[in-house]
Amino acid sequence: MRDSFVTAADPAPHLTQTDAAAAADDAPAGALERGRGVALWRQIESVLEQDIVAGTIAADGRMPTEHDLVRRFGVNRHTVRRALGGLQDRGLIRIEQGRGSFLQENVVDYALGRRVRFGEILSRQQRSGRGRLLRSVEAPADQTVAAALNLRLGDTVVVLETVGESDGQRLCVTSHYFEAARFAGIAEVFAEQGSITAALAHYGIRDFERRSTRVTARLPSPEDARYLHQPKTRPVLVTEAINVAPDGTPVEYGLSRFASDRVQLVVEL
Repeated sequence: MRDSFVTAADPAPHLTQTDAAAAADDAPAGALERGRGVALWRQIESVLEQDIVAGTIAADGRMPTEHDLVRRFGVNRHTVRRALGGLQDRGLIRIEQGRGSFLQENVVDYALGRRVRFGEILSRQQRSGRGRLLRSVEAPADQTVAAALNLRLGDTVVVLETVGESDGQRLCVTSHYFEAARFAGIAEVFAEQGSITAALAHYGIRDFERRSTRVTARLPSPEDARYLHQPKTRPVLVTEAINVAPDGTPVEYGLSRFASDRVQLVVEL
């Protein structure tokens, strides 16, 4: 079906302006006016925005599928995609490749302060969260990792690659670095617990603090974009962090990449 609109002729010349306005008011929800000179995708964007304001979107924040919108408005998929893209550009929704479109109000506030705990941060916002192990490797510490963990260059470290999830959303991908001699077997512990906090407690570290967090932004690697279910053209927020035990000894160096349309970093003073 080809989407078009006509501007040269009145679609109902026998109606007065008052009659035409009344007819428009009686039109079914989602009906488009193809003769008023406004692109169909913009009309659809406007209708969907009204749905969002009225609170008629599903409770989980999921927008109707492209197929549902094509049937509702009687247009082609390209027109629907332009309307959804317009809503995303305005910050009203986010589009996740392979999953659909969601209200942007589901953005997570991720607090950065002395105590940073993934599970606690989500719990305070009535969200559930868990980490999932992607893979683990042992590697020699490079200059950055060695300095962060007070190790010698080339000392063996365990690297856990994890993805942090909340209510079915992928929020971040993190590379966690630990001294291999001190934390032997931590990959298995994390895989069972789904929490870095719980994994460190297993080794007797029942509390730790954030010594520093450095925040930058960049485009994701193809692998990170795939894990986060996002386009490679959308930037990620990157945090480089060092966590220390109560005696000040470094226990973890972490490099996290957050989906910038699902997480906003909040600095707590």
